[in-house]
Amino acid sequence: MQDTKIDLLIAEMRKLSAAIERIAGPAPAVNDWDAAECFVWSPQRLHLQPVSKPNRVELKLIQSVDHVRDILFDNTLRFAQGFPANNVLLWGARGMGKSSLVKAVHASVSADAGIRLKLVEVHREDIATLPTLMEILKAAPVPVIVFCDDLSFDHDDTSYKSLKAVLDGGIEGRPANVLLYATSNRRHLLPRHMMENEQSTAINPSEAVEEKVSLSDRFGLWLGFYKCSQDDYLAMIDGYAAHFGLEADPKQLHADALEWSTTRGARSGRVAWQFIQDLAGRSQKKIDLV
Repeated sequence: MQDTKIDLLIAEMRKLSAAIERIAGPAPAVNDWDAAECFVWSPQRLHLQPVSKPNRVELKLIQSVDHVRDILFDNTLRFAQGFPANNVLLWGARGMGKSSLVKAVHASVSADAGIRLKLVEVHREDIATLPTLMEILKAAPVPVIVFCDDLSFDHDDTSYKSLKAVLDGGIEGRPANVLLYATSNRRHLLPRHMMENEQSTAINPSEAVEEKVSLSDRFGLWLGFYKCSQDDYLAMIDGYAAHFGLEADPKQLHADALEWSTTRGARSGRVAWQFIQDLAGRSQKKIDLV
């Protein structure tokens, strides 16, 4: 009889412990900063998932964006060395290497300067958890770039307010060892029709627009990317082909590359890379990334 009461008591204690854990949420996982150079934020587990082989290309292969490349590299290098640097918004034409440039610059600064610099990717749907991530990152023994690719916000999406507080304006502020880089096709991160709707329905239209636009204003650097010319597109093709040892007659290579871009309806770094992958596949050659 006594053993039965003890068993019931133990079962009740286990239920109580499980209930407390559900209320308190998951305990932060132990993050190993030596596990990788790049990580992906997993808010459900409060964990930084190491990425053993990041998807990126060498910095020298990203062409036709020399000016913004140099600005981003210098800003990143200053930050890695412990000097003041700005949060960066890379915006503009799709497929022109915005996210590729962020990853390539991170790799180049880490290698060239020999500095432990980490890159943490945050998915768009996890933006609201940024304050929690900041709590973890401020204790990191290394400088960290938080990267959000293809960032934008739609109507009735209020998660942008979490990003605003992290960028600038929160009572605690952004940790000194953390910088935020984001890419977007939209200069102000919001669709134009959304801003126009806010303006037409608000009591004070200008205030409604200012509330939305102030998000992009909190990035210290805006780096614009624009559609490339035919010459720039062919220069990308030549650079990729030479780097990966894809031998082909230059005139035929250019003709095939232009035909490829015509079928895609665009000329961009992404289209050039897709053509090179097709060419390598047809040539039965492997492409090794960094």
